[in-house]
Amino acid sequence: MKSLFLSLAATLALSSPVFSVAVWGQCGGIGYSGSTVCDAGSTCVVSNSYYSQCLPSTATVAPSTVPTTASTTASAPSSSVCSGSLTKFKFFGVNESGAEFGNTNIPGVLGTDYTWPSPSSIDFFVGKGFNTFRITFLMERISPPATGLTGPFDATYLSGLKTIVSYVTGKGGYALVDPHNFMIYNGATISDTNAFQTWWQNLASEFKTDSHVVFDVMNEPHDIPAQTVFNLNQAAVNGIRASGATSQLILVEGTSYTGAWTWTTSSGNSAVFGAIKDPNNNVAIEMHQYLDSDGSGTSATCVSSTIGAERLQAATQWLQANNLKGFLGEIGAGSNADCISAVQGAFCSMQQSGVWLGALWWAAGPWWGTYYQSIEPPSGPAIAEILPQAMMPFL
Repeated sequence: MKSLFLSLAATLALSSPVFSVAVWGQCGGIGYSGSTVCDAGSTCVVSNSYYSQCLPSTATVAPSTVPTTASTTASAPSSSVCSGSLTKFKFFGVNESGAEFGNTNIPGVLGTDYTWPSPSSIDFFVGKGFNTFRITFLMERISPPATGLTGPFDATYLSGLKTIVSYVTGKGGYALVDPHNFMIYNGATISDTNAFQTWWQNLASEFKTDSHVVFDVMNEPHDIPAQTVFNLNQAAVNGIRASGATSQLILVEGTSYTGAWTWTTSSGNSAVFGAIKDPNNNVAIEMHQYLDSDGSGTSATCVSSTIGAERLQAATQWLQANNLKGFLGEIGAGSNADCISAVQGAFCSMQQSGVWLGALWWAAGPWWGTYYQSIEPPSGPAIAEILPQAMMPFL
């Protein structure tokens, strides 16, 4: 409730030019109608055409003129939170969750058990300069268990997925299609690589003409050997390319919930995923990372203000050593000073490394309510502080 109150207070404060904007607040940009005057000790600085921010006057800032879809190394950072040379994210945005809800009710009822993302949410983030949206969905709804992974897709659910994907890409954004199943289908761990390859070949064929679709092979496999997960991912890559989808990025995820902090240690992922092959050389390793004590994303308390960069360090070094690209498909934390600094540190380290293609916040979606990580506009708890302080400086 505190974040909601702050959001409302900020809206009121920005509705008239007689008020000044607090440090880190928005002070300009396309579509912005609030005050352009910053509190004493801070200056309104352009981050991009959609967003200007009140930054401490002592900061040395070089405004960014690089579009968010570009992957360009800048000689100076676009905000005061990083130092050194930065490689801008090519993909930066949010998870749009909802179609995987109610997973105990199959097929479930639209509007009761599950929902699709709201176009207004997409519009909100695109308007601020974000360009990437991970669309989560459930395999059992698109592939009814009665006919299995190799059977026909459910036409209604597939239409819902294609509608929101087309909306995103029609706005110039990137849509990640993400079966949010943890490598489990109809109550059992997926083990048949041939069936999984066929499933992905069939699904990819539905999107093969849209270059702004990204294929996310499987959300967070767990309690499965890394080699087994690798084999399934490689089969999926083969199936996607066999469909004729040759231009799109493919993201592969490891076991142990694809955690960055365990990638080189207990998960076993680092021992096998270096061998991933794509005939089109357009594959990246997707990892997830939360900043609470157990890395689950269930607590708004972060371990420290530096835990973001620390938990990514070994994974970043592994990517560099294996000449691979990374993608942080999920990151989330609480709206407090330590967590904001930790998220900033994570993004700084990623943009300084040159190997991370992008990052997505968990999560937007119309049914998250007061969930502390919800960034669903207009008043999700992460909107008031996380959005302007931890995300927008990295556009």
